[in-house]
Amino acid sequence: MRFGSTTHTQMPFHENSTIRTAQNQSPRVHQKITRKAGKFTMKQEAQKQEEFGAYIGLDWADRTHVISLRGSDSNKVERYELAHKPEILAAWVSGLQRRFPGQRVAVALEQARGAVVHALMGYDFLVLYPVNPKTLAKYREAFSPSGAKDDPTDADLLLELVTLHRAKLRPWLPDDEQTRTITLLVEYRRDLVDTQTRLTNQLTSLLKLYYPQALAWAGELTTVQACDFLQRWPTLAKVQQAAPAKLRQFYLAHGCRKADVIERRLQEIKLAQPLTRDGAVLSASLAMVQATISQLRPVLAAIPQMEKQIAELFSQHADHDLFSSFPGAGPVLAPRLLAAFGTDRGRFATATEVQQLSGIAPVMERSGKTCWVHRRWACPKFMRQSFHEFAGQSILRSAWARAFYDQQRQRGKGHHAALRSLAYRWIRIIHRCWQMRVPYCEETYCRALERRQSPLARVLSAQTQN
Repeated sequence: MRFGSTTHTQMPFHENSTIRTAQNQSPRVHQKITRKAGKFTMKQEAQKQEEFGAYIGLDWADRTHVISLRGSDSNKVERYELAHKPEILAAWVSGLQRRFPGQRVAVALEQARGAVVHALMGYDFLVLYPVNPKTLAKYREAFSPSGAKDDPTDADLLLELVTLHRAKLRPWLPDDEQTRTITLLVEYRRDLVDTQTRLTNQLTSLLKLYYPQALAWAGELTTVQACDFLQRWPTLAKVQQAAPAKLRQFYLAHGCRKADVIERRLQEIKLAQPLTRDGAVLSASLAMVQATISQLRPVLAAIPQMEKQIAELFSQHADHDLFSSFPGAGPVLAPRLLAAFGTDRGRFATATEVQQLSGIAPVMERSGKTCWVHRRWACPKFMRQSFHEFAGQSILRSAWARAFYDQQRQRGKGHHAALRSLAYRWIRIIHRCWQMRVPYCEETYCRALERRQSPLARVLSAQTQN
């Protein structure tokens, strides 16, 4: 047994991976979209598989990276380790450039984003092939049924994958800097919102132990008012000692202008009885409430700041009008839709690829006479959430989306299953607009439903007549 730095393959987050294999066989076939005589046409262009000067399998870790390298003119595999230091990585890349002048080098690794990718993406001669951790795990299992695992072995397997099965892998083509910044910011914003939710849930549980009345008197726990209230009056005894004039001034200063609400709260504070007088519960809970508030305050301040930064960047983006045109997208979800699709129109040849990658498309498992259809579990969760939440917002602003959702519910589907079905349909529409660089138009889509004699068109027509 050996003890070392944690490797990427030991980190259990492959279900969130956005890495996917290529759908087409070699030679790769790409679709080119052109416009001729007012009509859009697609041409398929065959692309020859590129040959490289060298092939590398890189099993990265937080301290040491294991390398397996084979030159195109040799069958010998070189194996060595690199410390995770910027200077060492830069020297290693410079050595590759001198050793293989004028040639490109293929590098297979188990991540599409992270420290190593960010370090290597600035070198044009390196072509990165991200490998889904699940793909490597299954590939390893095929040759090691015992479950044995070692970093040098994983580096060799990555080298084998990029050498023998490159046609099944997709080279990583980064979006432009502006799009990558928006992508990171919307994900970080979601992390902050999740942190806010966790802290407010924790605060709610603590207050229910000794001070449940504060949940009504402090206001929404996701506001500065609640933090100020609990910091000034963290117990029932302290708030009852406060003068009514001070409490009234506090509420007015925080935007509460309803006199009847303020007076009702003042009366409730005067007559309230403590839930417990246990000194241990009171002192421990009080300390934890103050600690939680000290964490919650900066999160509440950071979220609007990050939203402002996202809005400024998104307003300058070339696809701003396109993604803002979808009903229900708004300032939060429109940048997230942009992050899901990116700017490279060759990334998703069909809408099906987006539906499957995002986890919106269901999975069918069939064996003999048994057939089971269920939602996807292994998918990038944030991407799936973006489409799911957008579908939920769209039914508030799109007539056909509302009709489609109601139709699914009438068929016996639950709320979330109906939203996934609607998101599945929206992805086809968004993908089409994205490929053609044309903003969405509700009237145009509804006319298309009428031309196809869709059942939704009849429902919409009946609603219009009523």
